[in-house]
Amino acid sequence: MRGIAVLAALFALLPALPAMAVDVKAYARKDQFTDIKISPGGEYLAATVPLEDRTVLAVLDRATRKLTGTFSLHRNTHVSDFHWVGPQRLVIGLAEKFGSLETPQRTGELFAVNADGSRAEMLAGFRVEGSGGTGTHIAPKKDSHRIAAFLVDSVPGDGRTALVSVQSYSAEPYTSVESIDLFTGRRQRVASAPVRRASFYTDNRGRVRFAAGADSDNVRKLYYRKDDDADWELLVSDDASGRFEYPIGFSADDSVVYLRSEQPDGPDAVVALDLATRQRTQVLRDDDVDPANIDYAYYNPTNVIYRPGTRVPVGVFFMDGKPRIAFFDEKAPEARLYRSLEAAFPGQAVEITSQTADGRLALVKVSSDRNPGDFYLFDTAAKKADYLLSRREWFDPARQAEVRPIRLTARDGLPLHGYLTLPPGGGGKGLPMVVMPHGGPFGAQDVWGFDGDAQMLAEAGYAVLQLNFRGSGGYGRAFRIAGAREWGGKMQDDLTDATRWAIGQGIADRNRICLYGASYGAYASLMGLAKEPGLYKCAAGYVGVYDLPKMVAEDARTGRRLSNWSREWVGDKPEVLAANSPNRIAERIEAPVFLAAGGQDPFAPIEHSRLMEQALRKAGVPVETLYFDTEGHGFYVEAHREAFYARLLAFLSRHLGGKVATTGGGGNAK
Repeated sequence: MRGIAVLAALFALLPALPAMAVDVKAYARKDQFTDIKISPGGEYLAATVPLEDRTVLAVLDRATRKLTGTFSLHRNTHVSDFHWVGPQRLVIGLAEKFGSLETPQRTGELFAVNADGSRAEMLAGFRVEGSGGTGTHIAPKKDSHRIAAFLVDSVPGDGRTALVSVQSYSAEPYTSVESIDLFTGRRQRVASAPVRRASFYTDNRGRVRFAAGADSDNVRKLYYRKDDDADWELLVSDDASGRFEYPIGFSADDSVVYLRSEQPDGPDAVVALDLATRQRTQVLRDDDVDPANIDYAYYNPTNVIYRPGTRVPVGVFFMDGKPRIAFFDEKAPEARLYRSLEAAFPGQAVEITSQTADGRLALVKVSSDRNPGDFYLFDTAAKKADYLLSRREWFDPARQAEVRPIRLTARDGLPLHGYLTLPPGGGGKGLPMVVMPHGGPFGAQDVWGFDGDAQMLAEAGYAVLQLNFRGSGGYGRAFRIAGAREWGGKMQDDLTDATRWAIGQGIADRNRICLYGASYGAYASLMGLAKEPGLYKCAAGYVGVYDLPKMVAEDARTGRRLSNWSREWVGDKPEVLAANSPNRIAERIEAPVFLAAGGQDPFAPIEHSRLMEQALRKAGVPVETLYFDTEGHGFYVEAHREAFYARLLAFLSRHLGGKVATTGGGGNAK
């Protein structure tokens, strides 16, 4: 015991931990909330709050900030989205998540609740037929069909009724739109889709005017109808036109629809389509990047700015290195409002996330590469912004790392964009570097903003390189398609070219570079070692896939749609797939590897990591592992995330020389 006391006394004389270690606990913590919206009348604020095993909805009185009501269900069930459908009523959508990295998989369950927590009703979903399996006091209803339902729109001027899309539980469902009573759950059909897996778009009067979807051949189709009594008309098919368009809004009189329009070359454009004459007019287009963002699973546009309380778009965001807003009319009230907010928060990205129906009060998110997000309540009449809360208040933006947009050219001449995060005080030259490819890969995109993993690595002393290689989203259809069947090919070459660019710029020490990625990024990290021996000192793969023939076979068993997608985007030649599978070419790998995976991962089954580990050990490659049998596609449990980050930093430190981890009191946290 005396020896321990002596060691403790010696450690007390050492410098404080922040100079030698990273507080990974700060990076493992969940956000305090994920989404927040103000009610139409301005009386309430509703927010989704992530807990360790679920996400709950909390409603606060805006004036007093006291809790008025909550909603949550059982373990691993998350409130994925919610909408105010009246001054007092909310509609809630549920989702299941299979890991911290995966987008919530919507279950098709809809609930409704009042702001004070009363009149909670189960409206639709598979549990409607059950016998009380929700884990709440809400009594299930009987329904003659097991269906999934998703909110399409509230009915203007009616706080009791909403429009929902309804589909059966099948691999290739047809979808209908039904009106639903938000207190009883009674439904009445309004429209049926002419294509499978359809999403619907309504105009300013709440009429269903467009349907977009794809059959098992994955050919996207957009249908239009003039009014509720008209037949559907095929407007766009990407099989015939080589491009696709999807609505983002209507003019005030509903005579013009605004579309995000893919182009044969270059980025997408915003076009106005006169529905009577069918004349298209380009409204906005950037030279390099797409407008807004699209959730391709549901054709759902985000980062579009609308006139308050309407479907009238007035502007869009462009992620042109840093976010930039372009308005259809710079003299519009919304444009003047945004420009004044940008002036009030220089160097930050500003976004109005919700407003009252009259536009008087707005929730404003202010964020940056160093700021995870602060929220303000802005009075548009008084021109006054009051601080509300922060997503991760324990981080001090003044102590975080800078994220610089970069541009380079691939070996075949393709322009590439990405981001470089530099450690504070590092000088920006001759640094150890971590190349961090994103997951997805198709349609996914690294953007300018606060990235917890990149910030943690920068705090450990590393430059972090993130590249939007071909196949990524945000740069047009042609750029995305250029990544098709390029797993281990040109997508990998882009990462190599970016690494060599960083060396050539003097940013990276050529002898101290490693790879680290998750999901597809894990695949690319291991493939980088196999394809470029000598360029990288090590690689870490987190919840990755490493055997392409196995992945394609797994997709084929899932159904025709995923099988077709896999054939089109990954490939169908067994010999090519095998040649680009890291676990089948492990003998080419010379540098040490760290693998982490979850035993319940349905997207990147842990068997991929185990096969990779076996192949590396057989080839004599040093390999470390961290497996949690109960985790999924990314680790949920905070202690598991802390353990992963600690192991990752220790692994990188042994090969690159950066800082290791502590779990309390250090780092860039406040």
